[in-house]
Amino acid sequence: MLQAQLVERSPLRYTPAGLPALNFVLKHEGQASENGQMRSVMVDVKSKAIGDDITTSIQALASGTNAVFTGFLAAARNGRGVVFHVNTIDHLS
Repeated sequence: MLQAQLVERSPLRYTPAGLPALNFVLKHEGQASENGQMRSVMVDVKSKAIGDDITTSIQALASGTNAVFTGFLAAARNGRGVVFHVNTIDHLS
């Protein structure tokens, strides 16, 4: 689960199996405690969604929208880094 802001979205594409897929970037900013000290945390996360419902939901989000994204981390296809595969979105009020 990651509370983040949608900052970049690629055009909708389709997998070889015909499923809609969307690549996008999420920006997380917050505070975390490390060794008893508060520290600012900022990270851009490469993300992906596959399937009708989730890609439609992400396409409906305006750039800059904050939400809670739930999913899992997996290795990037090229083996460098990780990609956050988003399964659900909970909009923040």
